[in-house]
Parts: sequence; structure tokens; C-alpha cells
Amino acid sequence: MFSKSVKERSSSGPAHTLISRSTEIVGNIHFSGELIIEGRVKGNIYAEDDSKALVRIAEKGAVEGEVCVPSAIVNGLVQGDVHSANHLELAAKAVVVGNVYYNLIEMVMGSEVNGNLMHINTSQNENKRLAAEKKKLPFDTSVLQKDEAIID
Repeated sequence: MFSKSVKERSSSGPAHTLISRSTEIVGNIHFSGELIIEGRVKGNIYAEDDSKALVRIAEKGAVEGEVCVPSAIVNGLVQGDVHSANHLELAAKAVVVGNVYYNLIEMVMGSEVNGNLMHINTSQNENKRLAAEKKKLPFDTSVLQKDEAIID
């Protein structure tokens, strides 16, 4: 007679996490869903490239560390490299002090990158590419025969 049906929330929906203005996190963050940073993070931020994870760094937000996410909207400060497998938006007050690795990038007038911009493909795993570059050995000219020449 007085019973009510209780609906249980499904945990299959995306999770939203807020790091408020007065909060400082020291350590790495692994997340899914949406992460909104209005405070300070001293550590790396990670999300799986094949997820729909999104990090938003607000105007007063700051990250000291590497950011590796599928999608990001930056309007604050990032002191470290930014790796975005899908989409990266640098808003008007964004400052990145580090290299930016992106597939698709939007930069609004006023945003700032103090580092290199490197385009990556979504099908190309960046870690494999970097590992292959490290394994490259310098060319050894001692194996050439007398009548062979090196042509640049």
C-alpha cells in the first residue's frame, strides 16, 4: 500500500568528476567519462584512447604533468605534454608548456603552445612510433664496397 518502486541507477552511463577550485590533487589520475578540472593537479592524467573520455581544464585550472586522453578542452594551464587521440580544443586562455600530440586540433585566438605540435593518426599507435624511432641505428658506412657511394 505504501510501497514505492525504487529505481536503481545504472552504472553503465558516463561518470563525471569535478576537481573544484579549492582542490589540489597530487598523484596520477586514471578516469573514464568526463573530468572537469577547476583546481590543480600535480600528476599525470590518463584515459583509454578507445573510450569516449573527455577532460576539461577550466580557465583557473592547472595541470603539472602529462595529459593522455582521447578528447580534451583546455582553457587553463598545462605544464607537460598533451596527447589527444581524437580531438583537442585549445580555448582562448589555454597555455600549454610542452609538446602537443593531436589527431584533430582547434586553436582559438589567444591560446598558447610553448612546445611542438605533432600530428598523429588515430590508427597509428604513438608509442609504437616512438619506440621504432629509438631503435633506429645510425647508418654504418664501413659495410659499403669500394665502388658504392652514399647519395643523400
